[in-house]
Amino acid sequence: MFVQLQVLLAALWGGFLLCVAFAAAPSAFAVLDRASAGLFVARLFAFEAKLSLAVALILMLLERRIARDATEAGAASNVFSTTLLLSAVALFCTIAGYYGLQPLMADARAGTGVASFAALHGASLAFFAVKGLVVLALAWRLSRPRSS
Repeated sequence: MFVQLQVLLAALWGGFLLCVAFAAAPSAFAVLDRASAGLFVARLFAFEAKLSLAVALILMLLERRIARDATEAGAASNVFSTTLLLSAVALFCTIAGYYGLQPLMADARAGTGVASFAALHGASLAFFAVKGLVVLALAWRLSRPRSS
């Protein structure tokens, strides 16, 4: 049951990230003026960051539960599984890319930042891209049959 829940969560998370990256954000800039699109996309990424934190933590907890159940059943279990590692990388990308860089981006927009807005936006985009690839790899990995 926990494995199927992991697969479902990872697949939905990956699909949501793809939708944000390739549909919602570009569409906002295509139909809205720059300021309105920026506000909409900022709100969208705020929601995405909260969702990513929650899903990453849930996947990590589920993986620990699966490992504990396997150990109790007498099977060998790895403390740091690939699933746990991929979830942790996605969590790190969310924290660094959104919660770490957004305050710096606000300062840069106000003209008081330590780096340019473009450089910070590029770094944020890179974290989002890495997170997307990691989540898709996680969904692919979880969808494959586990070896006993």
